[in-house]
Amino acid sequence: MKYKIFFLIFLISGFFYATAQVSDAGLWLSLNAEKKITPVLSLNLAQEFRFNENITELGTFLSEAGLTYKINKVIRISGNYRFTNKRRLDDSYSKRHRYYFDLSMRKKLSSVIFILRTRFQSQYADVYSSQDGTVPSNYSRNKLTFRFDSGKKYSPYISTELFTPLNKSGAFYINNARYCAGIVYDINRMHAIDVFYMIQQQYNTIDPRKDFIIGISYNFTFR
Repeated sequence: MKYKIFFLIFLISGFFYATAQVSDAGLWLSLNAEKKITPVLSLNLAQEFRFNENITELGTFLSEAGLTYKINKVIRISGNYRFTNKRRLDDSYSKRHRYYFDLSMRKKLSSVIFILRTRFQSQYADVYSSQDGTVPSNYSRNKLTFRFDSGKKYSPYISTELFTPLNKSGAFYINNARYCAGIVYDINRMHAIDVFYMIQQQYNTIDPRKDFIIGISYNFTFR
């Protein structure tokens, strides 16, 4: 009962924040597949489409592949590659190559699963068409998730993710954050649907963006 109340408060507060300071509305649609290679090693594939401008245009679409290794019940590591097409103002698309590595830890206490994930990512944009194409943009991203085990097919969750640029010299600072609430519905052992609402906020930049995003993800696991 407690997690239901907390989850509802999060959604209500996000709604009022969105109606007060709307910058853009988005829709993220993704298809994710996981193939168990061994009991501790899995291959992950993903295809995602992100619509912006009040869900009127395809702003970004991306493809991703990676491997995840389960060290034990608590710790996992993964390495991934992402190819992204991001829409420019002239309606052409910028091509981006991203490499990222995750270290995640999860622990279940009573009915709550705590997941802490830290990520290092390096991205190259327009390698062959830009003067700075060979200069990577590096980030550290830390995400904390509270997932609630209801004992049924659905699992509500909330999460916060902070972005820290690593290219800039000087003091440590955050320039982007994501606040998310969602629910995962397990259709069966192989199929699941994740529906979420997310507020994305930029910080420490001129004309910071605020995005209010609805996301739908279909997840398939090959045994």
